[in-house]
Amino acid sequence: MTVRTSQLRASFAAALSQMYGAEVPAYTTLVEVAAEVNRDHTDSEALGSPDRVTAERHGAIRLGSATELADAADLFAAFGMFPVGFYDLREAASPVPVVSTAFRPIDVDELDANPFRVFTSMLATDDTRFFSPDLRKRVGTFIGRRQLFDPALIAQARRIAVDGCPPADAEDFVRRATATFALSRDPIDKAWYDELAAVSAVAADIAGVQTTHINHLTPRVLDIDELYARMTARGVTMTGAIQGPPRTAGPAVLLRQTSFRALAEPRRFRGRYGAVSDGTLRVRFGEVEARGVALTPAGRERYDAAMTDPGRWHAYFPDTHAAMAAEGLAYYRGGDPAKPVVYEDFLPASAAGIFRSNLDTEAEPVYESDASGYSLDWMSSAIDHHIHDPYALYEKAAS
Repeated sequence: MTVRTSQLRASFAAALSQMYGAEVPAYTTLVEVAAEVNRDHTDSEALGSPDRVTAERHGAIRLGSATELADAADLFAAFGMFPVGFYDLREAASPVPVVSTAFRPIDVDELDANPFRVFTSMLATDDTRFFSPDLRKRVGTFIGRRQLFDPALIAQARRIAVDGCPPADAEDFVRRATATFALSRDPIDKAWYDELAAVSAVAADIAGVQTTHINHLTPRVLDIDELYARMTARGVTMTGAIQGPPRTAGPAVLLRQTSFRALAEPRRFRGRYGAVSDGTLRVRFGEVEARGVALTPAGRERYDAAMTDPGRWHAYFPDTHAAMAAEGLAYYRGGDPAKPVVYEDFLPASAAGIFRSNLDTEAEPVYESDASGYSLDWMSSAIDHHIHDPYALYEKAAS
């Protein structure tokens, strides 16, 4: 007898949420307001019941190397979370020197049971537009010396992914997995952190510290505009925009996201001569999302065009699910417009926009060709895991 994978995943998500709420109290406020909004919008169940939506979370972590990413892939596999999609945030309007994937359930039943997902980014140190050869070498040395994941934990995760988790082991496994992502209070080498921050605040957050941590946890809400207004009314400073498609009278599509501004958190720094002093860092924030129907490739092509002309959204998308289905723009279970397939993934431009809106400085790449070779195939080989095509998963869900 083993613990159901969805139950193990739900316990992991709940433990991370509890830990992050203790570390970032404003996150608890965000969760409370999201729950209030969802209770007030019980007429929106086509994209998920209020209970399912309110329980839903996604997390985000940042790693420094393919080795660390491979360990994360093995850990998440034990929770039934597999890499889906490849995201290159270096190519966004506000470039971030990372490449990313999302670990999530891939089967409809598993998603319905618990859809927890973790957007996972890896520092793109091979990209000479951001990192000089000297800095790349020093970053590689720093990352190579640290150990983010306990080898015993990863070995256990690999066994669980194959054989399942015995009930007697579940609580301790979840506890140790969660502790991996706790914020460290160890002093940070200030000179090293500042040098990396001059390249990118995200680079400093990844390679300027000895551990990783939850960068943000994201509840899902049925009306993100209403949540934005209620958070603002509570005196919480939100970022300046909601990322993703505009609010329209028609079907919600893909993903809309916003966040409260990253808060200054107390951290300790070690100076040039070893003295430790108190300071703050502003890198973690509270994100919230509203999910719509998943678009087909034809729908996504139209979406990309509409986002260059958002004031004329109605010229690109019809105002009913029936028309969306008839034009082959979105996925519906069994082709039934009353049963939209929820978009379970991410938008690179939105992810980069959220990252950028919570940074004090922006990465400034050198304008030269990219010879780093980062790609979906590269990442799949580097972590020794198949990276799933989201469109194939939506096709399966709709069949």
